[in-house]
Amino acid sequence: MTMYAALLRGINVSGHRRVPMAELRTLLTELGHGDVRTHLQSGNAVFSNPSDDEDALATGLERAIEERFGFPVPCLVRNASYLAAVAEACPFPAAELEGRQLHITYFGQPVDAARFAGIDPAAHLPEEFRLGDRALYLHTPDGLGRSRLADALSRPSLLKDVVATSRNWNTVRALVEMTAQAPAAQHGADA
Repeated sequence: MTMYAALLRGINVSGHRRVPMAELRTLLTELGHGDVRTHLQSGNAVFSNPSDDEDALATGLERAIEERFGFPVPCLVRNASYLAAVAEACPFPAAELEGRQLHITYFGQPVDAARFAGIDPAAHLPEEFRLGDRALYLHTPDGLGRSRLADALSRPSLLKDVVATSRNWNTVRALVEMTAQAPAAQHGADA
């Protein structure tokens, strides 16, 4: 069995596109996934499954969510080793930063630097970003809420045809820890 994290995009924001986590856990269990747990209310779930096809798992979850809740929700599914590798490859000093100062945007496919060529890094200092493996690392010293760089990076024209969803460093670490646990060892309550 492989441990996975499902990253749902754009749910439970200001009371819109509501997906209660208890119902998400039930739905994942009904889809045949094991060891299902959720983290926070922002669309993070972990589960085990024998499949090695992340895209098929994401498509199945998207279809089930739309059938159950009546609206589409883009989902990314990533295995434990990918999540750990992306966290380990962080180019910023994560141990020295607060969770609100560091974010990872996960992409549904590889993206290249040319997509972001129109963003002048010097114009946004001390904020910075770097690309990784289907991920973008964003350092925002004053937090995401005031970040002009985050606004620039999230323009629809830059993310056209790409599923993208962001998590702060605290959530990134929590998902790495949750998916690193062996399926049989998972009996705890939701975080």
